[in-house]
Amino acid sequence: MREVVLDTETTGLDPRDGDRVVEIGCIELINHIPTGKHFHVYINPERPMPEEAFKVHGLSDEFLKDKPVFAAIAKDFCEFIGEDPLVIHNASFDIGFLNAELARLDGMPHIAMERAIDTVRLARGKFPGAQVSLDALCKRFNIDLSARIKHGALLDAELLAEVYLELVGGRQQGLGLTGADGDGQALIALPQVRGPARPPRPHAPTEAELAAHAQFLAKLKDPLWLRQVAEAAD
Repeated sequence: MREVVLDTETTGLDPRDGDRVVEIGCIELINHIPTGKHFHVYINPERPMPEEAFKVHGLSDEFLKDKPVFAAIAKDFCEFIGEDPLVIHNASFDIGFLNAELARLDGMPHIAMERAIDTVRLARGKFPGAQVSLDALCKRFNIDLSARIKHGALLDAELLAEVYLELVGGRQQGLGLTGADGDGQALIALPQVRGPARPPRPHAPTEAELAAHAQFLAKLKDPLWLRQVAEAAD
């Protein structure tokens, strides 16, 4: 199963106010494991960067001025995400921005919200009342945050991939210890450990045990096995 972990950085909080996407980072997962394939691009937003947004991600007008505009990367982006599920932290934010960018272009597809696996919702369901920011979840799962001095789409996607793996059950998601490919063949073979053969040990009763057993049987009145023997004889 292919999934894409996705994150964006923007000039603000609402595309309806003219805010734009300035960075996209995507990580490919196959069966919840990163494959090493990714999509990462900085984007010229064609508008000035507000100071509040710059403090969050550190992407300045000077840095972004020679980067491609969204129209130039839209096709490659859509080809990378394909039709696969999208793992996103607070999906409505990122998908809302991406759909606003795609709507500016002719013939580009809309990203359906139903494709999103929202890790905010997963975390709230698993840890009711707890903080569910990406930082908080990384700390909960002991995921290294030392490189996250500022927000960055690719780094945050990499961190989110680790968080997602933990939210869906960690590296061992079930009780089964073997996997299987599409043909039902085992992917992981556990070694069969056999110890040395041992001869059977004798368990014959001692004379004292036989005597104690006979005394016990003598106390029984009309035991069931004698009744069955008598019935069989009849």
